[in-house]
Amino acid sequence: MAIRIDEEACMGCESCVELCPDVFEMDADGEKAVVKNPNSTDECVQEAIDSCPAEAISR
Repeated sequence: MAIRIDEEACMGCESCVELCPDVFEMDADGEKAVVKNPNSTDECVQEAIDSCPAEAISR
């Protein structure tokens, strides 16, 4: 399943980017996280999902 971020829920805390920089990055404004590799199977993706304070990441 593709990894998705709920843009409205994302608080821009960057925890997903720090945990999994090959999968997530900040948008051009540096305000919200975006998925740059939606089909990643990296183990860090689940860690990012579990650590997101806004619960904005899903698969």
